[in-house]
Amino acid sequence: MQANATSLEHVTLLGSCLPRRCGIATFTSDLTTAILSEFPAMQCDVVAMNDHGAHHAYDERVRFEVADADPAAYRRAADFLNVGTTDVLSLQHEYGIFGGKAGSLVLDLLRELRMPIVTTLHTIVRAPSREERRVMDQIVSLSTRLVVMSQMGADLLHEVHGVSSSKIDLIPHGVPGPLNALPPRRKASKGAPCS
Repeated sequence: MQANATSLEHVTLLGSCLPRRCGIATFTSDLTTAILSEFPAMQCDVVAMNDHGAHHAYDERVRFEVADADPAAYRRAADFLNVGTTDVLSLQHEYGIFGGKAGSLVLDLLRELRMPIVTTLHTIVRAPSREERRVMDQIVSLSTRLVVMSQMGADLLHEVHGVSSSKIDLIPHGVPGPLNALPPRRKASKGAPCS
């Protein structure tokens, strides 16, 4: 199924989400905000991963929660997505936020979906374990598109997992705005190059 941003009406992100405290949660929340800012008529919401039975005070963008270690929760999430109006699922993949060996439980959800999956890969392992390779290879197979944030990530996908460059989109992950606004002396103290 081919679609462009102007023909999409509903995008759902799957990943951790603020106020959960982790980098993927911040990324997912920022991406949701950016999509809604650029396409205000689009519906953009989140299926949030909860770790170790935790619950968070999510805002209204989180429409469904998944307990990371509960296999049945992944199947319920797939049912929730399939009966809804989601045009495309944006998977925020990091091995540590999904349950099972190397995050394998997310595969149960992905296999059941009846919409395209666009996966943003936050970690690509140069020398994956057998289970990490199995999980990544299946995510690659189930995804319509793969998003990486560096050329190194694209190269590793090609070299380690045999992914064609035609399936990979490189979208650089930049430095957040507030650091760019610091005076040069403060930038240096934060580890950023002075410009």
